[in-house]
Amino acid sequence: MKSFFEKTSYQELQERLEQITENSKANWGKMNGAQMFNHCQAPIKIALNKSDVTMKSNWFIKMLFKKMMYSPKPYKKNAPTPPQFRSTGNFEFQKEKAELQKWMDELWADRNNDNREPHPVFGHFTKEQWGIMNWKHLNHHFEQFGV
Repeated sequence: MKSFFEKTSYQELQERLEQITENSKANWGKMNGAQMFNHCQAPIKIALNKSDVTMKSNWFIKMLFKKMMYSPKPYKKNAPTPPQFRSTGNFEFQKEKAELQKWMDELWADRNNDNREPHPVFGHFTKEQWGIMNWKHLNHHFEQFGV
């Protein structure tokens, strides 16, 4: 499984990000490109402990979904998004793209961190799991936009 923390995988994500333009259309889902960029920032901020999103931990949700977060199985198209992570507003494409790039750069710079705070819903993840989850989420949405 690829990881955000592997140099070649990170570089691939960078290249794919650059290929998404204002004219790129989603192959599924309701988000436009700017909304997708905004949405993709949230999990990265959580990994960096810089998120202000509040969520309740639920043992059932944790048991049901935690392993799916970093398993090799791709996320399903049109899977429901928790309300805290929905990006439905009007966002400026270039600004959100630059913000996502900034957060990606910050997480890359912090890639050797072995002591991340627990995820607010799913609890502790290893460094390897954080890397897989972040790659998997970005890959899912970049594929959504055809790259």
